[in-house]
Amino acid sequence: MQNTDLKPTLVMGARAGIGRLILDQLLLDDMPVRASTRRPEPGQLPTGVEVVAADLTDRASLDRAFEGIGQAFVFANHDGVDGLIEAARSAGVERLVLLSSGSVIHSSSRGNRITEKHRQVEQSLFAADDLTVIPVRPLVLATNSLGWAYPIRSHGTIALYRPEALTAPIDERDIAAVAVAALHGRTDVSDLLTGSERLSQRAQVAAISAAIGRPITVTELSREQAATSYGRFMPEWEAEAVLQFLDDADDGNSPATGAVQAILGKPALSYTDWASRHADDFREVKDR
Repeated sequence: MQNTDLKPTLVMGARAGIGRLILDQLLLDDMPVRASTRRPEPGQLPTGVEVVAADLTDRASLDRAFEGIGQAFVFANHDGVDGLIEAARSAGVERLVLLSSGSVIHSSSRGNRITEKHRQVEQSLFAADDLTVIPVRPLVLATNSLGWAYPIRSHGTIALYRPEALTAPIDERDIAAVAVAALHGRTDVSDLLTGSERLSQRAQVAAISAAIGRPITVTELSREQAATSYGRFMPEWEAEAVLQFLDDADDGNSPATGAVQAILGKPALSYTDWASRHADDFREVKDR
């Protein structure tokens, strides 16, 4: 039975990914919720859930999304954070759980432009001292591997920069579970979130290969080749920032932490499990 005495929780970006996982868990927990997406369409979300349009670049849409809300799961970029703060403040929101980045508290990531953009968002929100802000800080997302899906599906091969670089990718289900814990009142959730095991990019590809039952060839990109490849689908500065993260990981600076275990009371989900669950994303259409 849903607790109607509580103000609803707003879940931004609720259509897919981490936001959808959070929404589904809050519904299971009988918490009143409101979901927002940039462009709501019929059938995207569970029947009976209130859905509103919200865009970080449209202050009026944020005001509508936050009206009557008690707390929210949010994400923000530097350009949209001021409107988010003002909308939350005007609505009297009690708590914001922010999807941030572990790079903000990862010492060797300091100065990386992606890191510093996340830091600027956090600092802007913390400066609004009438808001309670709880950042959730995953370092390397397992879902980053979905960027390999098209070449693996199409050619059974993937070209990687720094294929031996070790990281500990975290499953989106663990990120969502930590965010839900924060929405239930936990405040000690902002440590560096990772998976429990460091794996090279090559080993991650091997896990995907095992999950789909198909060999995958790994080739290595030079830094120049990688910059050109990434530059096809992201700005030059962002491509350089990604390459810096991989350089840092190749230097051995991307850790595995016990934060998920400490917060959730169970080990972080494995990358092998993640690959098995996402196998269809990497299979040829004829193999699905």
